[in-house]
Amino acid sequence: MDPWASFHLGPWSGLRRERLKDERFFLERHFPAEDRDLLFLGATELLSIEEDGTSPFEVWRGFLGDVAGWSYGILAFDLKNGLNDVSSRHSAPEGVPGLFWAVPRLVLERKGQDAFVHLPNGGPAALLEEARSLLGETLPPGRQSSLEWTLCTSREAYLARARELLAHIQRGDIYEVNYCIERRAKAIGWDPFLGWERLRSLAQAPHGAFLRIADHFVLCASPESFLRFDGDQVSAEPMKGTRPRHQEHELDARLACELRTDEKERSENVMTVDVMRNDLSRVARPGSVRVDELFAVRTHPGVHQLVSKVSATMGAGFGPVDVVRAAWPMASMTGAPKLRAMQLIDKAEDGRRGLFSGSIGWFAPDGTGDLNVVIRTLLHDAVTGTCSLSTGSALTALCDPEKEWEECQLKARSVIDALEA
Repeated sequence: MDPWASFHLGPWSGLRRERLKDERFFLERHFPAEDRDLLFLGATELLSIEEDGTSPFEVWRGFLGDVAGWSYGILAFDLKNGLNDVSSRHSAPEGVPGLFWAVPRLVLERKGQDAFVHLPNGGPAALLEEARSLLGETLPPGRQSSLEWTLCTSREAYLARARELLAHIQRGDIYEVNYCIERRAKAIGWDPFLGWERLRSLAQAPHGAFLRIADHFVLCASPESFLRFDGDQVSAEPMKGTRPRHQEHELDARLACELRTDEKERSENVMTVDVMRNDLSRVARPGSVRVDELFAVRTHPGVHQLVSKVSATMGAGFGPVDVVRAAWPMASMTGAPKLRAMQLIDKAEDGRRGLFSGSIGWFAPDGTGDLNVVIRTLLHDAVTGTCSLSTGSALTALCDPEKEWEECQLKARSVIDALEA
């Protein structure tokens, strides 16, 4: 018997997010291309592991093995330390754990114009009424002060370290590396719910998420999928290559075409695809790994992105945790070869990435699941009143560090402009 039951609540009339303000744990996932939303509410069971915890993926596997229904959570970038010959010279960020996974008390789903609720069998009838109370007209975003951002890495420092990484590329140590920088803002009294309303409506991110873990909020406008599961089928959509949008239609189309044909962008993308193919081959049925799409341009409100798609069939005896473990951390946020790139990333960057370039995801009782890539993401600590926003780009032998710096700024502006619109 399915341990969860589903009920049709009628037409979707909006989500009253003001009712979430007292909720300590929730995740909202937004899939505009599928005309679908998911809201995971509460945490009846939860797993929380620090970034440097022992065998986090094995503990996670055990947790999921005891869960027969819906679950959701996060994976931080530096879970890599337990999987590879790498460590971090920086201390782990406080607050958000390295791995957090929870069983919700209910799941609210929008499919087109219809609303559904998924409840554990035998759960109290009050949960059905709680789900209905969440439906209603969304309050229009109010006004709040703009954030004043301070870069944690100066332009001069970025360019110097980018050149050092390029020297490693010239020596043949690596072929590609993803180098990231952070900016922070003091935001006492800043309302993450208002921020999410704006970011969600303006960014229209295909893999966006709004997450709360106690006093920490994550506003994610990610355009990138990490891994998607459907039974024994798994797919990944590594993304490398960016161009800004332009208001003039002809010039905008020219920028998209330029992205698709640019030698440097294509080389970034294909190296990331090759790393992902190698990762999946470790847990896939022999001969099942394939590239379904190569160098596709996906257009978003602020940027054009170059995306490819890799898929595979999981091998006998392997499950989703094995796939995540084999591909962790994702190829698009590390480099090639992955191990050496990760070692150089830690030397170059000014702090641990934390949840940035990690993943937010969920699993459902029907064998489906989805994990995104945490980029274009604002992290907010409601206790200290701080916000963090990290961006990066891929360095290859063909890149110009000045242009890579500008790409980091472009990606940051795509989030900041949406928040302040």
